[in-house]
Amino acid sequence: MQTSIPTPSISVVEIGPFTVHFYALCIITGVALAIWLSNKRFVAAFPNTRGVVGDVAIVAVPSGVIGGRLYHVITTPEKFFGSNGHPADIIKIWQGGLGIWGAITLGGVGAFLAYRVMAKSRELPQFRYFADAVAPGIIFAQAIGRWGNWFNAELFGRPTSLPWGLEIPRWARPAGFADYTTFHPTFLYESLWCALIGLLLLKYGSRLAPGATFPLYIASYCLGRLVFELIRIDEAHHIFGIRLNVFVSVVVGVASLALFRRFSRASR
Repeated sequence: MQTSIPTPSISVVEIGPFTVHFYALCIITGVALAIWLSNKRFVAAFPNTRGVVGDVAIVAVPSGVIGGRLYHVITTPEKFFGSNGHPADIIKIWQGGLGIWGAITLGGVGAFLAYRVMAKSRELPQFRYFADAVAPGIIFAQAIGRWGNWFNAELFGRPTSLPWGLEIPRWARPAGFADYTTFHPTFLYESLWCALIGLLLLKYGSRLAPGATFPLYIASYCLGRLVFELIRIDEAHHIFGIRLNVFVSVVVGVASLALFRRFSRASR
């Protein structure tokens, strides 16, 4: 008997007048874990920084959500501005569509600016120490957030007959794949990869030079994302027949490795 992973039959639950979307719940859970773990790590290293992570998150989290959504809209404009697009759908983030590259970029800018403002009124270590402290929390948040794609029946890979293949309902299958039932659960692959990175950073991060943990997190994620992008079959923009995010993974990954090397050499 063939086994497989079923796609949840529901993605929302009604609680009185409120509608709770499981995608949003996964994102919120990941953010909460990231703030808790990051605060614990930063305060352990610098006891006078109590409350800093929470205050920075007030700016960084909304900035990350906006950045993630902007990246998705910019890279898939036809979903919102094409002949069948609806601009009003831009605000419907609970339906999925948060690009991690935009989230990290704008979220990082928001965190840096908020941290700089706070540093003017109290003694705080350099921002790179803060970035190192929050890196494991962010990657764990990504691991949890990917499960939101499971509830939305999205971001899966090519058809597969492997025991852990993901059952995708007919309405969610891309054009040309209607006759296939099970697909690679790339959301699961990415979630496990992110969790592994987070565990390794927690275990070995203290051995790295100050400022090196965060770029190593980015570079490691890019490596996995590169592989997962080559498996995915959802709609995406292509350059020379290759998915756009493949190029982004390579460029961002190489830049992160260069930054990692720079901090490591400076420490030595």
